[in-house]
Amino acid sequence: MNEETSKYPQTVVITGGNSGLGYECAKTLLSASDATWHVILACRDANRAQAAVDQLTADGAAAGRVEAMSLDLASLASIRAFAADLTNMLSVKVIPPLHAIVCNAGVNPGPTLSTTADGFESTFGVNHLGHFLLVNELLPTLQPPGRVVVVASGVHDPAQKAGVPLPAWNDPSALARGELGAAAASDRSLPAGQRRYSTSKLANIYFTYALAQRLPEGVTANAFDPGLMPGTGLFRSTPAPFRFIMNKVLPHAIPLLRRVYSPNIHTPQESGGALALLVTDPELAAITGGYFEGRRQIRSSDESYSDERAEELWNASLALTQR
Repeated sequence: MNEETSKYPQTVVITGGNSGLGYECAKTLLSASDATWHVILACRDANRAQAAVDQLTADGAAAGRVEAMSLDLASLASIRAFAADLTNMLSVKVIPPLHAIVCNAGVNPGPTLSTTADGFESTFGVNHLGHFLLVNELLPTLQPPGRVVVVASGVHDPAQKAGVPLPAWNDPSALARGELGAAAASDRSLPAGQRRYSTSKLANIYFTYALAQRLPEGVTANAFDPGLMPGTGLFRSTPAPFRFIMNKVLPHAIPLLRRVYSPNIHTPQESGGALALLVTDPELAAITGGYFEGRRQIRSSDESYSDERAEELWNASLALTQR
């Protein structure tokens, strides 16, 4: 990215940008000294999204450079409507050209199996299929130099020892029905819910790597692991005791947790800054098909490099979303 293009006003879409990681990413982009980004918070809850916009513009510095749009990743119709609205806004030039998509929103529904508006198991449906359709709908409008960043997670990788049941991959159509692979055969409801989440994060990485192979020159796709972030809304559907620990206890113990559990534990502000860097850093302009743990590029799990699975998932996702 040269000096001229870095100064060109540009739009970034951040799914789930009203709180947690997405909000902190938006805040970082809006507070940058060059102020080149117009930020769209693509969120399911319109009231919470507008509250986030109000908070981001409270000091006046980001006024006119951030707005909220309605997007429910659990509904294919909502995704298509959002993409059509955004495409129209871009075509009549009421917002700057689209140069980045941050696939941040996600759900961790907990032990109870739930489904999207289209009948897909919610974790797979929202975390993978929703973003798959969104990116493919918006690709014709994404201008180079462009970036797609997909928020994944270290829970997909046994080497990370994240304390969450590891993925149990299955045929993608079966995953869309909530049917995990053989490794989950003896799971009770809570571990099964956590395993559906880790499996969806593996799907995010397969999607990223397959997408990187299909993008035009000047557009990149990378996956991002924000690490464990106590205090975010990701665990809102988990059992109350677990939710209390994650939201009320662990946020005050991050330095200790880094020493005794894992260095990959961060505040939303820290991870949000690292996520924003994947959107803006000129040194990353030519890197595509990568996996980043915070600001550091590393290998994802051995399992995640199966080209056969990535292609199978891509083709199945086309069929499931009727692309």
